[in-house]
Amino acid sequence: MSTSPKRKLDTIADEQPLKKTKMHTNGHTDDDEEMAEEIPFQKPTPDSQINHAAAIAYWSTTPATVDGVLGGYPQVSRVDLQGSANFLAKLRRQSKHFPPSKGKLRTVADCGAGIGRITKGFLQNVAETVDIVEPVTSFTDQVKDEPCVGKIYNVGLEEWKPDNGVVYDVVWNQWCVGQLTDAQLVEYLRRLPAVVEEGGWIVVKENLSNNYVGEDVYDETDSSVTRTDDKFRKLFEEAGLRIVLTELQKGFPKSLYPVRAYALQPK
Repeated sequence: MSTSPKRKLDTIADEQPLKKTKMHTNGHTDDDEEMAEEIPFQKPTPDSQINHAAAIAYWSTTPATVDGVLGGYPQVSRVDLQGSANFLAKLRRQSKHFPPSKGKLRTVADCGAGIGRITKGFLQNVAETVDIVEPVTSFTDQVKDEPCVGKIYNVGLEEWKPDNGVVYDVVWNQWCVGQLTDAQLVEYLRRLPAVVEEGGWIVVKENLSNNYVGEDVYDETDSSVTRTDDKFRKLFEEAGLRIVLTELQKGFPKSLYPVRAYALQPK
């Protein structure tokens, strides 16, 4: 399940507290300030509004095409894939366990894989086997016959547990963790080191919120959250992971949210 590249916020939401006004028996309200009783407005946290069933329903009706899974921005795919390839190449050049001289990686996981855009355009070039994690079966039908594809898990990330004994050189998560609540994301990230080879990486590549007061942003269209860089770093810390490399994706239209990749390893 993807969250896709998204257009930046164009408007500022009204953050004013709500007022509670007394109602008279004749049905009229008294707007006099002495009669109006202010009560604080407890705004729900963005991630608390995530509804997995609504998200699945949305993506299940999305065309199984690059245009569909990228939210109408298919033109960013090429530069995105190249940026991801460059990012992994940098990781491997500084790695003792997986230097470029070792050739292809053995097994990687494409999480929130959608139609396999990243698998077909990038991961199959750097790995012998790619396992797919994607709950929408109409999406995985588009990639299941690729020769590089190993196991397909038609579940959400919050439910995914690899088969016993399976370990990955890289677990790639892109435009998908916005479908998880903060607590679910931390729990998910805490599980991953057990299925990642020593020296391997957990990669998270996601949109970043540009909210004017530095808050996460809930998107009711696909029931997802766009997080701030600070929030991601806080959640990575809670999950016991450290950032070994991070960089912003270059070459995207300025009208879209910025996208940042994080390479993570256990502390």
